[in-house]
Amino acid sequence: MNAKLIIVLVLAVLAGVVIAQNTSVVTFRLLFWQLSMSQIVLLLLATLLGFLMGFFLAKWRRSPRIEE
Repeated sequence: MNAKLIIVLVLAVLAGVVIAQNTSVVTFRLLFWQLSMSQIVLLLLATLLGFLMGFFLAKWRRSPRIEE
């Protein structure tokens, strides 16, 4: 078997385990807002937000700056 296929299968199984264990509804509170959602949705949103922040920060730091 291909090594990439094995890695993808292992990651898919681990993702399935995480999804199966985090199905409860949680309440997210921020200042005056209160939002109830599935725990896995909250984990996915937090991961996506962290990834996007890191991506754009790295892209911003690499861009050439014009100094006058």
